[in-house]
Amino acid sequence: MMIKKRIEELKKKLNALVIVHNYQPPGIQELGDFCGDSLELSRKAAGSRAEVIVFCGVDFMAQTAKILAPDRKVILPAGDATCPMAEMITPGELSEFKNDNPGAAVVTYVNSTADVKALSDVCCTSSNALKIVNSLSAERVIFTPDRNLAHYVSLHTEKEIIPWHGFCPVHENITVDEVASSREKYPDAAFMAHPECRPEVLELADHIVSTGQMFEVAQKDPRKIFLLGTETGMVYPLKKRIPGKEFIPVSSEAVCPNMKKITPQILLDSLESLSPEVTVPEKYAVPAREALEKMLRTG
Repeated sequence: MMIKKRIEELKKKLNALVIVHNYQPPGIQELGDFCGDSLELSRKAAGSRAEVIVFCGVDFMAQTAKILAPDRKVILPAGDATCPMAEMITPGELSEFKNDNPGAAVVTYVNSTADVKALSDVCCTSSNALKIVNSLSAERVIFTPDRNLAHYVSLHTEKEIIPWHGFCPVHENITVDEVASSREKYPDAAFMAHPECRPEVLELADHIVSTGQMFEVAQKDPRKIFLLGTETGMVYPLKKRIPGKEFIPVSSEAVCPNMKKITPQILLDSLESLSPEVTVPEKYAVPAREALEKMLRTG
């Protein structure tokens, strides 16, 4: 209780905004001013008037906030919270891939580092990836770094999608057998899967949606039980917003350890010290901002 009170005092004193990804622990979600998925949080960071943005997520998310709000101080409480998918491609690899595919536009998932975003034509999230791809004039599109999201997009566009080979380990490890087992236990349930899942898992889904879209789908679908093909952290915000329904992960092992590093004490410490602070060199921030703002304009 004392920690929560002190956090609230510091937020007011510092004019700080605490934004929290849906995969964060319940205790951190309760301390946030706003919880959401990557697109929602990107928009919140860009539109905020706060002098300090405290990002409870992983490094690429805090980088994105800094790129979109360069005049604000951005803090990542767990400075070592990285994203394995984002680390599966480097600027050098993307440059070489572009050279191998001349004329192709580059669409980069926000789950990427700032220097990779800087080499991209436009960024996307899991909720707007198809819209972004279809908005481009190019008929050939390099899609990086997630091969599973790239495959999903390729099924719904006439453009040629050239995927990079990255993936999210959490979603990649969700299996068809786990879905089948959950279906057997809950035959009347709806299965919502994140598009970062393997293609064979997505084929079994009733709804293929981003974390943010899961709320709308669960409210509209009349079924009372929902199986989740995503990180287990989604259970808490879904139950909180839609208390009359049940949400069950198809895999109890679908946990991102990097998303669980922040505790209330760590959050308090970061507000008191205003660290670890996130910075992005201008040579990356300027072109990356163009790619991100183009994403936000497209929707």
